[in-house]
Amino acid sequence: MANALRALAMDAVQQANSGHPGAPMGMADMAQALWHDHLKHAPTEPHWPNRDRFVLSNGHASMLLYGLLHLTGYDLPLKELQNFRQLHSRTPGHPEVGITPGVETTTGPLGQGVANAVGMALAEKLLAHEFNRDGFAVVDHHTYTFLGDGCLMEGVSHEVCSLAGAWHLNKLIALYDDNGISIDGQVKPWFADHTAERFKAYGWQVLGPVDGHNAHAVSQAIAAARDSTSAPTLIICKTQIGKGSPNRANTAKAHGEPLGEAEIELTRGALDWHHAPFEIPQGVYAMWDAKAQGEKKLGDWKTLFAAYSKAHPALASSFEARMKGDLSLDLKALLDTAFAQSEAHAKPVASRMASKMALETFTRAMPELLGGSADLTGSNLTQTASQPSLRFDANGHVLVTSTAQNSAAQDSAAQHQAAGTSWHINYGVREFGMASIMNGVALHGGFIPYGGTFLTFSDYSRNAIRMAALMKLRVVHVFTHDSIGLGEDGPTHQSVEQAASLRLIPGLDVWRPCDTSETLVAWGHALQNQHRTSALLLSRQTLPHAPKKTLASVEKGGYVLSEPKHAGLKTDAVAVLIATGSEVGLALEAQALLAKIGIATRVVSMPCTQVFDRQPLSYRQKVLPAHLPRVAVEMGVSDYWWKYGASAVVGIDTFGESAPASVLLPLFGFTPQNVAQTVQAVLQKHA
Repeated sequence: MANALRALAMDAVQQANSGHPGAPMGMADMAQALWHDHLKHAPTEPHWPNRDRFVLSNGHASMLLYGLLHLTGYDLPLKELQNFRQLHSRTPGHPEVGITPGVETTTGPLGQGVANAVGMALAEKLLAHEFNRDGFAVVDHHTYTFLGDGCLMEGVSHEVCSLAGAWHLNKLIALYDDNGISIDGQVKPWFADHTAERFKAYGWQVLGPVDGHNAHAVSQAIAAARDSTSAPTLIICKTQIGKGSPNRANTAKAHGEPLGEAEIELTRGALDWHHAPFEIPQGVYAMWDAKAQGEKKLGDWKTLFAAYSKAHPALASSFEARMKGDLSLDLKALLDTAFAQSEAHAKPVASRMASKMALETFTRAMPELLGGSADLTGSNLTQTASQPSLRFDANGHVLVTSTAQNSAAQDSAAQHQAAGTSWHINYGVREFGMASIMNGVALHGGFIPYGGTFLTFSDYSRNAIRMAALMKLRVVHVFTHDSIGLGEDGPTHQSVEQAASLRLIPGLDVWRPCDTSETLVAWGHALQNQHRTSALLLSRQTLPHAPKKTLASVEKGGYVLSEPKHAGLKTDAVAVLIATGSEVGLALEAQALLAKIGIATRVVSMPCTQVFDRQPLSYRQKVLPAHLPRVAVEMGVSDYWWKYGASAVVGIDTFGESAPASVLLPLFGFTPQNVAQTVQAVLQKHA
């Protein structure tokens, strides 16, 4: 059985003249043990909610996964394997969720697959706690991941595996392909970790080393791992990369290039595999075919869920909606009401506090929200009064408790098992791990994860943010302390380039709201859009409220906030001020100064450039008329704003300084007077 996987891997890589044959050949017996003996899945219904999840963290071994999916009966015909790594095939170079049936996540950047698996296992544990009832274990599945030396070298693996131990994720089972080889050769000179001791220190159960080429031994280890009740398990499998290749096995040459026709022929002989390229005997197909067994397991679960629906109809309905990604409430109606209240009260607040105010409303009614912070909860303001802090007892059970300092959170914790509510996670100082785990939670389904840190630390988690956008996941990043306006912490913490940098990621909506109403809209947009990732950039400092007529205008990402008439002039605008976040109030003050000397300007608030860019051209031209010069104002690098035809940018193209915000803002030119003078200079140039 395993040799069929080896043959498909070396044939596909050879035909593509590109790829990684060594890891699939080395892990073939491990895959046989898991997929044939233990994995609960249904090839005919890949999205069955109670299936086991399988994550190939070392995603360069993609042909192993494609071979498994093809052989076990998924809708992945042989022609797709023959089209490996070709344009528009369903077998891309690294696994991509949404392209290939049965692929649970997009992997390739090493270490993040393990992190995704941790998120999936956490989601399973929390959903089981919320929805399972006596006699009805409707959420009961394992998460498995294959990982290699590269995954363990990446720092993110430390972050997430430490959390997996702290969270007692007993249904998480990792199989380590311990072959001792990376691209540069034998890893001993640069990877001398005692991996078993490392994972024991995390609180994991460690099994092995076992012979990774003995499928029976690996299967026995998996069975033992499945019996764990309070700890995740690492199974160390000793393997040879390129197993079966007479001249390439156990060498770096097997890693990332085709074996070559001559070596493939030698390998067929060594494996006693006497079949043409891509030829699989029917007897081998029969041994691998998992459709009948999968349909039985699926049928058993559907029978259980039907009985559950009769006994607990409200829970069943909620579970189905959650797994579809549906929201628990009419968000539009809630947003309309909250927006009206925000405009009526018109209170100046920091946008991070405005975010908390929005979350207070959402988390009370949306148990699918799974919040968190990377050790900055009190600064990011991501935990609400209705959110208990996530804790587990020594046996791995979810504790119904709270560390919040108010009675509302304590009451919420006491009622969590019965009613369901939103949790808040203390991720510790693990920005990258948090972002990667949130991706896994979103991929699993049942939750909308959000997590907070300072904007400048988004750099730590950037690749996970990129992966979320690539996978089109509904994940929300809450980035506070978004500019030099945070003050005394200095340039290490003051974001300058981060906003522009995040805006460059395709599929990521970056919101920088100016007040309570815009923050509310940003959250609403992030929660309603199932297929886009969002980042909210929020201020530490208090911001003035900017009156707006309608929620619909804000939802367009950029809109006319103030015309000359609002500044007391009856003439048409001769220039446009474009601003975001904390600089919107600055632009309004500059507009008022200019009005005093008879210069009429329009102020455009642009909380989300990506949403604005998706509006029809006619709308964009109406907001930013071609004949009017434009001045952009943002406490960040200026380069981004030239794409909007700016004649000048009031920005910051150096790092900040350590001083109070009241000193820094005039130092860097963020005053109404300087903005007004910049407009005047532009108008003189255009005269």
